[in-house]
Amino acid sequence: MRGLPKNAIEWHALLKRVRRVTNQSLEAEDVLHTAILRMQEYSQRHAVQNPSAFVVEVARNLSIDDARQRLSRRELMVEGANLEDIADGKAIQDEVLAARARLERVRVALGTLSPRTRTIFLMHRIDGMKYREIAAHFGITMSAVEKHVARAVITLSEFDGDG
Repeated sequence: MRGLPKNAIEWHALLKRVRRVTNQSLEAEDVLHTAILRMQEYSQRHAVQNPSAFVVEVARNLSIDDARQRLSRRELMVEGANLEDIADGKAIQDEVLAARARLERVRVALGTLSPRTRTIFLMHRIDGMKYREIAAHFGITMSAVEKHVARAVITLSEFDGDG
C-alpha cells in the first residue's frame, strides 16, 4: 500500500514513531502490526491519504484502549476480590465451543501459509524470537522476516471472525 514502509529503514522509522506515541518499547511491533491491519481494513471502505500517519494514530488509540482495559481489570480485581469464593473457574460451554472454532480457523489459516512463512511466524509469536534472531537463523534480512510475519498476520486476520 502506498505510504507504508518499503524497506527496513522506513519500517524502523515507523516503529520508532509508534514506540514514541504509545510509550511501549516491548510491544510496539505487535501494536504496529495490529494498526497496519486496521488501516488495511479501513482502506477497503475509505480513502486513506497518509497511511503512515493513520497507522501511528491507530497505534496511539490501541495503546490508550489497552491502558483503559488494564485499569478496568485492576479495578474489577479489587472490587471482585471476594468473588473468587463463588466462581468455579470453569469455562462456559459457549466459550469452549467458540475457542475451538477459532482454533480450527487458525489451524486452517496456518495451513495456507508457505512452510517458511509459517515457521518464521511461529518462531516469532510462539517461540518469542526477535526478528534479528530469525533473520540470522535463516540467513535472510530483517525486512524479509518482517514481510513473512506481516503476510502471516494478514492471512490469519482474514480467517478470523465469525467463521
